[in-house]
Amino acid sequence: MARAKGVRSVATRHLSTQPAEQHRRRFLDAALAVLTDRGVAGLTVRGVAERAGASTITVYTRFGGRVGLLDALYERAFDLLRDELRAVPPESDDGVADLLEVALAYRRFALASPARYALMFERSVHDYDPDPALRSGVVSTTFVEFVAKIDRISPPGVVARDCGYLLWTSMHGLVSVELTIRSQTHIDDWFLDPTDEAHERMYRHGVLAMITGLGLRH
Repeated sequence: MARAKGVRSVATRHLSTQPAEQHRRRFLDAALAVLTDRGVAGLTVRGVAERAGASTITVYTRFGGRVGLLDALYERAFDLLRDELRAVPPESDDGVADLLEVALAYRRFALASPARYALMFERSVHDYDPDPALRSGVVSTTFVEFVAKIDRISPPGVVARDCGYLLWTSMHGLVSVELTIRSQTHIDDWFLDPTDEAHERMYRHGVLAMITGLGLRH
């Protein structure tokens, strides 16, 4: 009987945390929407509160202020990236093709919200520096998905984590340049046509060239 009571107690506590988590998620979704629609300039406590239909004091109470809100938003953005990478179809017999699909998912994520991507990687909020423990956490929970795909096709003696870093920096460079070019007026003598197809083709070419250069294979 005591055990049954304990089980009910745990279940009750679990149910009681659900509204709080849903409330928190509502504010973070509002913050992401503000970031996407208005950019970093609109990412204020007041702006997020208005988007969530709440008061500024509610945001301060829940997140402890602007830095706490930014930390939570930073973590949420990486959670979404992890979900995007995990949504890639299950592994096939072609490990290189599987890795390329993960790389393409990463590009789609960046293009879906350049402002969100900038918050994660570009220090777009000049006075915001994510806590080191928080940064370590998102690396361990998000990029592990990426490194696992590399480890599968790494030859003996190759460190998958090192390859992951080199491949990610190449992906990040290609995506960052693409985002910059897309935000500017096109010039006729640029390297690529101003189409998604042209950019994706070059991205694929760059990622595969790096995979080959690192010695990764099926």
